[in-house]
Amino acid sequence: MGAIRQQIEVLEDSPIVEVFRLGVDHPDVIGMWAGEPDVPTPAFICEAASRALAEGRTFYSHNRGTPALRAAIAIYLQRLWNVDVADARVALTLSGMNAVMLVGQATVQPGDNVVTVTPSWPNIMRAMQVNGAEVREVLLERGNEGWRLDLEALFAACDTRTRLIYLASPGNPTGWMIARDQAERLLNFCRQRGIALLSDEVYHRIVYDRPVAFSFLEIARPDDPLFVVNSFSKAWAMTGWRLGWLVYPETAVDAFEKLIQFNTSGGLEFLQAGCIAALERGEEFVRFFVDRCRVGREIANARLDAIPRVRNIPSNGAFYAMFEVDGVADTLAFCKRAVTEAHIGMAPGTSFGRGAERLVRICYAKSPENLNTAMDRLARFAGGYTEE
Repeated sequence: MGAIRQQIEVLEDSPIVEVFRLGVDHPDVIGMWAGEPDVPTPAFICEAASRALAEGRTFYSHNRGTPALRAAIAIYLQRLWNVDVADARVALTLSGMNAVMLVGQATVQPGDNVVTVTPSWPNIMRAMQVNGAEVREVLLERGNEGWRLDLEALFAACDTRTRLIYLASPGNPTGWMIARDQAERLLNFCRQRGIALLSDEVYHRIVYDRPVAFSFLEIARPDDPLFVVNSFSKAWAMTGWRLGWLVYPETAVDAFEKLIQFNTSGGLEFLQAGCIAALERGEEFVRFFVDRCRVGREIANARLDAIPRVRNIPSNGAFYAMFEVDGVADTLAFCKRAVTEAHIGMAPGTSFGRGAERLVRICYAKSPENLNTAMDRLARFAGGYTEE
C-alpha cells in the first residue's frame, strides 16, 4: 500500500499548466493563459504593507485576520450590497483557493458528491476530489446571447449524497452571471434539502453592464447554508499576494475557527494592512481597472469576431473571452502549438470541464498594445492551423 491516498495520486494536472510550462520562460510569448492583469498592485496598497512591515508587524496574527481587516471587509460588504455581516462570520483566507478548500473540508467527505456548474475553473473540482467527493458537472447552455443555466438540470443532478453545490458568478472562464430570480430559487432549494451552497464571487467588481455583480449575501439569512468566497487578487491587481476572504453561516463559526487554526493559523499581518488600504481607498483604482478591462474586452471581441474560423461567446463579467475555432477538436494541442509557433499563451477548454472541450480561453486584462499584437498573431495562426 502506497503512502499517498489514491484520490491524490489520480489527480490530473491542469492542461493550463502544461501550456504555461512551454512558454513561461520565453521572452516573446504574450501570456493570456492565466487570470491575471499585466498591471502591478497599486502603490498605495504596497506602501501600506511596507509601512506595517517596517513597523515590525511581523508576529502571529489572529486566525481569522486582524480585527481591523475584518471590520473593513464588513464595511465593504455593507457599502456594495447593503448587507450587515457579523464579525464572527468573516475570515481572511490565504487565497480564494484556500477558502474553497476550507469549505470542502467542512462540508464533504468520501462518498458524498458535489454538483458544480461548468465550464469551471479546474482547481475547484480538484479541491473537492482531494476531499474524497465525487464531482458532478451541470453544463451551462450557450448560444448567440452567451451562457445560461438550466436550474432544473442542476436540481436533477442532486441526490441524497449531494452535500455541496458550487458556482461562480461572474464565472471563470465564462463570465456568466446568475440572475437574481434563479439565485433565490437555488438558495431556497439548498435550504429545503440541507445542501451547502458555495458561491465564488471573486470577479464581483469586474462587470460591464452594472456597477457590481449580484451577491448571494443580498438574499441570504445568517443561518443559511451559504458560503461566499472572495479575493483581493482580481479587482485590486493583487494576484501574487494570495489573500482572500470567506463569509460562512453563523452555525459554522466554531468549525471555521478550528479549520483555519489547523490549516494556516492565519495570515501575515503586514500584508493585511495592504488589504485594508485596498478596501478603504481602492475605489479609484477599481474604476480604472474595470475601464481598462472594458477596453480589452472591446478589442478582444472585435478582433475575434473578425477572424473567419472563430466563433466568440459574449459575456458581461470577468475578464475572459471564450471562443471556438472551426476544425479544432484538440484544444490542448492547439494551445501548445500556439505557444511554440505563434508565441501566444492561451488556456485550452479541456481545463474547464464538460462543455468546454472545443473552446479556448484568453484573459484580456492586458494593455491594448499587447492585446492587439496577440490578436494579430492569433489571426495568422488560426487561419492556417490544421490538426495533425
